[in-house]
Amino acid sequence: MLKLKNIEKEQFDKFISEHKLKSHFLQSLSWGEFSKIKKNLTPYYLGLVNENDELVAATLLLEKKLPLNMCYFYAPRGFVLDYKKKELVRIMTKKVVDFAKSKKAIFVKIDPDIIKTSINYQNEEHQNPDYDEIFKTLKEAGFKHQGYTKNFETMQPRYTFRIDLTQDLDEIEEHFSKTTKQRIAKSLKLDTEVTIGTQSDIKTFYHLMTLTESRKDFISYNEDYYDTLYEIFNGNKNSKATLFLGKVHLNKTIKALEKNLKTINNQISILPIDSLSKSAKAKLSELTKQKENTIKEIDKYKEYKKEYGNDLTLSAHMIIEYGDKAWVLYAGNHNILSETYVNYNTYFEHIKYCKNKGLKVYDQFGTTGDLSKDNPRLGLHEFKKKFGGDYIEFIGEWDYITNYPMYFVFTKLVPIYRSIVRNKSKKELQHEISKSK
Repeated sequence: MLKLKNIEKEQFDKFISEHKLKSHFLQSLSWGEFSKIKKNLTPYYLGLVNENDELVAATLLLEKKLPLNMCYFYAPRGFVLDYKKKELVRIMTKKVVDFAKSKKAIFVKIDPDIIKTSINYQNEEHQNPDYDEIFKTLKEAGFKHQGYTKNFETMQPRYTFRIDLTQDLDEIEEHFSKTTKQRIAKSLKLDTEVTIGTQSDIKTFYHLMTLTESRKDFISYNEDYYDTLYEIFNGNKNSKATLFLGKVHLNKTIKALEKNLKTINNQISILPIDSLSKSAKAKLSELTKQKENTIKEIDKYKEYKKEYGNDLTLSAHMIIEYGDKAWVLYAGNHNILSETYVNYNTYFEHIKYCKNKGLKVYDQFGTTGDLSKDNPRLGLHEFKKKFGGDYIEFIGEWDYITNYPMYFVFTKLVPIYRSIVRNKSKKELQHEISKSK
């Protein structure tokens, strides 16, 4: 007889972090504690145990309070179990739904980390052979599929890019686009630097996030949100948040360019100017262009230094590690000096970092499924695609409805309410940003 019960936090997190199939940071103790503090949600750490009190399945269940003493529950990225085991899915669903009903929940939402299709860097599509059967299992358990959304309408992105870190680093790099390789090389040539930050760097990270979000006409969270996230994920032994800071030191960049200019001048000096062959003339023409462009770049960076100073942090990315995976949760970038491609170098450094730590999956955490040219998020998609990961489509959201009348009201009216709240929060944050300038 399997029984659902509240699990001691350390035991729960150990089970989730070590689960071979469905370990995910959104099911972690850290995410539960963070959701309690910053999202006003009540976390429940539930486990399905057998007669020997051994865990066979578990889930972080987040309770959202609603008016009239009602609520709904959300299990981010679904229950942590083997979805190919039909009877286990059925029992877990029934036990969780019974628990939810006892709390007057109107529905339970899950969005399992189950891949529908994946497309690799060569545009080869692979179907999950177990997908149809798992879809049928969830439907038979009583869940209602919420459809194949294309953008960011759901709790979590339904599409993402993932890099398999079990490959050799050379193979991972080989899958980068040609322009990505060139931009990383240029960033390295300009002697840019990527360092790992501390909690004191959250202020810089937040500033770059606001710049990025302002460009996209979207303001999400305040500084305390990121600070709390960093603190909680680094306060639990099974999770980790790391800040990567992409920097340019303009003195070093100018010296690197001056060194390159000296090399070009030396190459020109050894050419027999008085008796140039056709190929030597072509070589001279190319070197002359390189010289002119390098001089222009040196002058440009000297002007940048006058205006902005020597040391600038241009990129700040927050990476979450949990189990054998890593997620690029947030990335902020400055509006200036984009031609140094520090953002590309920063991505490359945390890919190497995750690979060297022995992690198996690097998830860029979200992209669009709508690839039409007029989609404003297509640029984000194309940028992430350049790093050669697999383009992943997940199964999507499922709701188990326990109160149909209230569910109808909630799904029709709450989106309108959320839109009002989101616009209000955006205005407040924009006001906060304008005051700080």
